[in-house]
Amino acid sequence: MVGNNTPIFFIRDPMKFQHFIHSQKRRADNGLRDNEMQWDFWTLSPESAHQVTWLMGDRGIPASWRHMDGFSSHTYMWVNARGERFWVKYHFKTNQGIEYLTQEQADKLAGSDADYHRRDLYMAIKRGEHPSWTLKMQIMPYEDAKTYRLNPFDLTKVWPQGEYPLIEVGVLTLDRNAEDFFTEIEQLAFEPNNFVRGTGLSPDKMLLGRSFAYADAHRARLGVNYKQIPVNASKSPVRSYTKGGAMRMRQASDPVYTPNSKDGPKPDVANFPENAIWSADGEFVRAASTLRKDDDDFSQAADLVNKVMDEAARERLVSNVTGHLLNGVEEPVLGRAFEYWKKIDPIVGERIRARVIANRQK
Repeated sequence: MVGNNTPIFFIRDPMKFQHFIHSQKRRADNGLRDNEMQWDFWTLSPESAHQVTWLMGDRGIPASWRHMDGFSSHTYMWVNARGERFWVKYHFKTNQGIEYLTQEQADKLAGSDADYHRRDLYMAIKRGEHPSWTLKMQIMPYEDAKTYRLNPFDLTKVWPQGEYPLIEVGVLTLDRNAEDFFTEIEQLAFEPNNFVRGTGLSPDKMLLGRSFAYADAHRARLGVNYKQIPVNASKSPVRSYTKGGAMRMRQASDPVYTPNSKDGPKPDVANFPENAIWSADGEFVRAASTLRKDDDDFSQAADLVNKVMDEAARERLVSNVTGHLLNGVEEPVLGRAFEYWKKIDPIVGERIRARVIANRQK
């Protein structure tokens, strides 16, 4: 599974992913972070509004990794024992409660203990205060996706819980620390193209892109035989024709080619029955990448501002955005940022504009 501590993401088109990442990192000329690059990309990518609103709100800086939720963000597929297909989203709800840091608190911590979040999790587990998350699922019948008013495969959208309520499944608990951080953590290689029987991908184009990209990244980072590194190796025996490349750790045996008549390994088709895939007809795929009746880029961001945040939270949002915009963002990007927030909420947008201008006139 690939996920985040937010239920949505900045973009829905995998072709934009590398450009999004570049805009959030460092300039090519001086190697410095640049807020204007971020806002330049965001304001030219209106689908980012929901995630940016979440990021600039209270939950954008969790108090610790123990005090934040986790989400699959993407839509996946489940197939039950009767062969019935469903679309699903994973929600890992923290049992420690949601807590967050203000921008001022985070600024101080960044200067005094840059490892604060890692240290907090390590020490809590060491003390025996094992953090846990309750897994809850949103489940949509397969056919609903074809006519649902929102595109259920759009990574910038959430499914309203009033329509697809959370269903409790179990509890995830972290009960031990790594003994060797490099071998157990740094060399981990997660990728969403590994499937447990009964699970699969969806037409979410970002998820499909990641199903290719993560494995490529691991090959570049860890080497072509990264799946044979102990922390990534299967607990069950693996029979394959993989025998090449540096750092191979598993002994190969003949035959080393397919097809063959030497009783070499064969695919276990029972693990991936025909009904475990979604229809690839043109109409279905096109519908999965187009806007629908109630689709737009700003409505869910507006709901987050007006239906989830209270006035104190909205004030912190305005303060956070204002501080970010005052740090190096100039026209015409600045003007686009004001319009971006006015499309999310006219009142909040105007408060941000007025506060930025007032601070610049001081």
